[in-house]
Amino acid sequence: MPATAKNLPQPPSLWRTIGPSFILLGLALGSGELILWPYLAANWGLGLLWGGLLGITLQFVLNTEVMRYSLTWGESVFVGFKRLNILIPIWYIISTFIPWSLPGFSSASSAILANMFPGLSEGGVTLFLLMLTGILLSAGKTLYRTMEVFQKTIIFIGLPFMFFLAFWLSSRQDWIELAWGLVGRGDGYWFFPEGVAIASFVGAFAYSGAGGNLNLAQSYYIREKGFGMGKYMTKISSLFSGVAKKGKLEGETFPLTASNKRLWRQWWRLVLTEHFLVFWVLGFLAISILAVLAKVTVYGQGAEQGLAFLYAESAAVAARTIPFFGTFFLLVSAVTLFSTQVGVLESSSRIISENILLLFTRQGRKVNTSLWFYLALWGQIGLGAIIYFAGVKEPRFLLTLGAVLNAAAMMMSFLFLLWLNKVRLHQEFQPGWVRRGLMLIAICFFAVFLVITARDFQI
Repeated sequence: MPATAKNLPQPPSLWRTIGPSFILLGLALGSGELILWPYLAANWGLGLLWGGLLGITLQFVLNTEVMRYSLTWGESVFVGFKRLNILIPIWYIISTFIPWSLPGFSSASSAILANMFPGLSEGGVTLFLLMLTGILLSAGKTLYRTMEVFQKTIIFIGLPFMFFLAFWLSSRQDWIELAWGLVGRGDGYWFFPEGVAIASFVGAFAYSGAGGNLNLAQSYYIREKGFGMGKYMTKISSLFSGVAKKGKLEGETFPLTASNKRLWRQWWRLVLTEHFLVFWVLGFLAISILAVLAKVTVYGQGAEQGLAFLYAESAAVAARTIPFFGTFFLLVSAVTLFSTQVGVLESSSRIISENILLLFTRQGRKVNTSLWFYLALWGQIGLGAIIYFAGVKEPRFLLTLGAVLNAAAMMMSFLFLLWLNKVRLHQEFQPGWVRRGLMLIAICFFAVFLVITARDFQI
């Protein structure tokens, strides 16, 4: 492992560390937590929630393994993947561009808003939200700061309100049922109820967190926040900031001194703690509480089509509390879905643009990452609009299809990351046997369920 003159910086306090995981949590809230797991709970109860617990735990392992690499090298894992094989960037361009260009989140937001305000045009609202996403990501001084502030604001408003509703409307028995569901026991079944669509379960499992390749974007947030060796890397400036910085994609590692080894362990404990508290704890609470809310409001009503269960949930909230809460529930849902769309396009554009640059630029050459990011961003926005106005617009279908495609992408990411951290990290910094075992379990789990899903795809 080559050494450089640059040493690891001193880690900050935990409070100053909190931030990157809010972006990934924001990506999760508008898909698995708000739509897919509540849909399953509304129709089959809480016995499937073991999948949410397992899904977010495996994603926690994946995300922190991403951070392990970027803390050590400063560069993204995609640069590391290219070092393994020149063809891997092609895989990440395709497997990111196709699933995340589907306008599922914007179509869901516009459907909810059109339901609340019948005079609105769903198509017009969808186009407006896609364009607004591009404008938000093009403003601000730096891209990372824009995303962190935006996602924190949505989470701090939306989550407490949903938690409040769930605790108000639920009973002690509902939480007992949730506890049983976490070990796979449902109402008259274990693990899988009769008639459940495996594609919907696989989609919810894949979205028990950010989902797909977006988990790997944690690598960028380590760099943008200046964690570990990311301190020495160039940040992405916004389109309208007037600053066009060029920088290398490739990072550098630190000399293997006793001091740097001690500092690395401190950084590792710090990012583990931050990600556990924000991503795992808040994410798991969101999955559980929103599923309980769906169960206590609309279970057994047969709301299986599209977003019908969400509208039924709003009506039940209004009837059992006050009408304003039902309306506000839908409004929070729409805003949360939109915030997820913003996060999705931000993370996926980073991934697509960097992998394009890795294919066509020489190693060590300085590049304008900001320019290529915005080309990828507006390209995805354009494709999303084309898909929507071509008639592919049903929200839950788009979200489920995207989730299944992202499950396949995530399976490959576990495999590539296991390989990368074994080959590119010094033995002292490599994952232990427990983590390696969990990553192998994730690969096998996704492989089995993707085969089953491909054999009989239905949502």
